[in-house]
Amino acid sequence: MTNAAGAAPKPLLVERKHLTFAAPPEEMVLDCGARLGPITLAYETLGELNPKRTNAILILHAFSGDSHVAGYLHEGDERPGWWDNMVGPGKPVDTNRYFVICANILGGCAGSTGPSSTNPATGKPYGLSFPMVTIKDMVRAQKHLIDHLGITKLMSLIGGSVGGMQVLRWCADYPAMVGSAIPLATTARHSAQAIAFNEVARQAIMADPEWNNGDYYAGAGPTHGLAVARMIGHVTYLSDESMREKFGRRLHRSALSFDFTGDFQVESYLHHQGKKFVNRFDANSLLYITKAADYFDLERGGGNLLVNEALADVPFLVVSFTSDWLYPTYQSRDIVSALKKNGSDVSFCEIEAQWGHDAFLMPNKRLDGLISGFLDRVYHEHCL
Repeated sequence: MTNAAGAAPKPLLVERKHLTFAAPPEEMVLDCGARLGPITLAYETLGELNPKRTNAILILHAFSGDSHVAGYLHEGDERPGWWDNMVGPGKPVDTNRYFVICANILGGCAGSTGPSSTNPATGKPYGLSFPMVTIKDMVRAQKHLIDHLGITKLMSLIGGSVGGMQVLRWCADYPAMVGSAIPLATTARHSAQAIAFNEVARQAIMADPEWNNGDYYAGAGPTHGLAVARMIGHVTYLSDESMREKFGRRLHRSALSFDFTGDFQVESYLHHQGKKFVNRFDANSLLYITKAADYFDLERGGGNLLVNEALADVPFLVVSFTSDWLYPTYQSRDIVSALKKNGSDVSFCEIEAQWGHDAFLMPNKRLDGLISGFLDRVYHEHCL
């Protein structure tokens, strides 16, 4: 694409920033009872905060995401942010109008405090001495960031998968700060199947001899176990239809090998995804984040934390996808049912999509239109 003068448009450049807070003796108290501090969150912003500070949108990333939601980090950067098709000037989440914030979650490994961070008490990486964190803890840390930015109410929260869990946790814990919410392809609690897949992934890492009980930072680390864990996860993100269309039973070589090196294109694809993941993600972070997702349960103890009259005036857009078997549509309908009990303004859509759980990350005109239209309505009704 070129501009009116015929020149290629300049790439949207963003800067990764860091906020450090909770320094001793003011450590943040976690759900597990431990105290953690100091805590650093890596975050990026796009667009401009208006004078009334009413146009802020917080985007919550999925399990393996980071703060780099859109744009490029530097000139010559070949890979844009993980949701660049959705966020940016003139896009559904239009940064010409909205001030967009995205932070790497607590427990992550892309600039925020997590198990690979240096423990100030020892001068070495935390490893398994890092305390167990929950989705609630992640949101509690994000609130520090939003307070730091001087924002008292977010125009909207948007997130898919584990990011959607964070959206729902924000609604449950800080309803007065929520102007609207868009949970995508998510759930109010993990099913036994989702917990089972996460446990297999964790065991793949912990069975790797190089895991060394989490103390592997001076060596190669559990690269094989982490790659296998990613392969397991990736299968849950796809669908039978998408794998059939993309790979079928096609071979990636001219003939069968009659050994265990892998004959099929789908095998080669999974090996490739595993190797790529090893280069950018910390194995211990995978353990902690998947456990936090498994612990997430807005219905623990009876009732649902989304049933809250404080959410009655909060507009919601809940979206599921037909081929998502990790968080199937009935789980989104459960979220809608709970919100309806408040009399909340809830829009729900199940989008026909063949790409499985990952459909919320794929370019989709229907999703673009839903999010763009919803945000436009919220902006005009609540922000002007």
